[in-house]
Amino acid sequence: MQRRDVLRMSAAAGAAGVLTLAPVTFAGAEQRTAGPARPDGSGGPGEETRTVSGHLPTGAPDYVYVPVEVPRGVREIAVSYRYDKPTVPAGTNGNACDIGIFDQRGTELGGAGFRGWSGGARTEFFLRADAATPGYLPGPVHPGTWHIALGPYTVAPQGLDYEITVTLRYGPAGTTPKPVHPPERAKGRGRAWYRGDNHLHSIHSDGRRTPAEIAALARAAGLDFLTTTEHNTTSSHGAWEGLWGDDLLILTGEEITTRNGHVVAMGTDPGVFVDWRYRARDNAFGKFARAVRRAGGLVIPAHPHATCIGCNWKFGLNEADAVEVWNGPYTADDEVTLAEWDNTLVAHAQGRGAWLPAVGHSDAHRDPDVVGLPQTVVLADDLSRQAVQDGIRAGRVWIAESAKIGLSFSVTGERGEHAGIGERLRVAGASVVTARLAVDGAPGCTVSYVTDQGLRYSEPLPESGSGTVRWRTTADNAAYIRAEVRHPATTPGLPGPMAALTNPVFVGRG
Repeated sequence: MQRRDVLRMSAAAGAAGVLTLAPVTFAGAEQRTAGPARPDGSGGPGEETRTVSGHLPTGAPDYVYVPVEVPRGVREIAVSYRYDKPTVPAGTNGNACDIGIFDQRGTELGGAGFRGWSGGARTEFFLRADAATPGYLPGPVHPGTWHIALGPYTVAPQGLDYEITVTLRYGPAGTTPKPVHPPERAKGRGRAWYRGDNHLHSIHSDGRRTPAEIAALARAAGLDFLTTTEHNTTSSHGAWEGLWGDDLLILTGEEITTRNGHVVAMGTDPGVFVDWRYRARDNAFGKFARAVRRAGGLVIPAHPHATCIGCNWKFGLNEADAVEVWNGPYTADDEVTLAEWDNTLVAHAQGRGAWLPAVGHSDAHRDPDVVGLPQTVVLADDLSRQAVQDGIRAGRVWIAESAKIGLSFSVTGERGEHAGIGERLRVAGASVVTARLAVDGAPGCTVSYVTDQGLRYSEPLPESGSGTVRWRTTADNAAYIRAEVRHPATTPGLPGPMAALTNPVFVGRG
């Protein structure tokens, strides 16, 4: 199956542009003739296998679909693939190719045909009514035209040679079990600060941990809630049975992984899939951001300035509900994101649009990634999906590198006016206001106050890492005040790594 076999180019199948190749056909349960079974039981009259190959040149479309004509009586589809990885010149991208599958309902963007995606994390997968490889959705194998989706993420100058093997296994269809999804509420402590990590990966995408291992690590990290966010699949939503409890709320979501940036869909309804097959130039993101909200989720651009291919955020922030300013161990790209986010606070203070709360997540995949580094700490009315999301939307959030750090931050006026994180202190412009940050668990760190004029005041904490830092200013000189707690600098020319930071308190009549 070579490029000359292309049947059509279709924008309908995916806004980023696709190729659809010639179909793979099978004899079917009634017409097939098969040789003797192999020792492992495969290859006999109960199954058929076809292998196809092709070549994709540099500049291939984002998605290449291989139609598979599935006859009646198929119990299971199994797919494996491989592609070459030739040596490339220094500074040049080599071959990387993702894979997934759509069923007989088609490949329409945002349609119902999605049945699974493993990206580049696996070289083979299967699905049938009662089970599927992690990343794929169990369900009946109905007859019709299925599509294997190749995603040539990067293609070497020599092009990409691929080979796909498709096996159909015949027999009784089986029964698809009803998934058990996490409850939307845990016991909690009433109105309180709750700690969570909303960007996590398991074996259901490119992670190496099971949901059980992640839940155990979340509890060990002192978290009250987490969100499962696999790349471009919802297969993990039903994988947490028995892992939640009074002490741990588990939310479902997705990391929508496009070629122009990733977005955490936090707290979407279980089983709701949101498509990813578009670029910024396709002007499609708004439609899918609204789909996230219809499903009860938050739209959170993830690691906007990460250096991995396709990770830089190109969609703008108009559709965002919050922004991930801190992803995993604090690095230079987080510093860039923090500065960009701070500029949005300045714009809001000048009356140019709403402000976006800042959040932080671990994006943990495998050892040694630390679940809960960092963690988003939210003031919520209770430990429930709705209350946690309401707290994030309102900006009642601060971020910490671990549960060892505690803080409280407020700004008060001359007459006893008071505002906390995410709130506004409504005072006259000449009024003196006092910012107060109480911190514990941060030895060796320094507290800084940042306003729309930049960093205005810094003071080291006592050797114990616990203390209170106060700073006075006026509303005329600070449209907002936010606090940072940093470790000593480790890289020349850059401030020290973050230990904790707050969302702002806005100051003035507003």
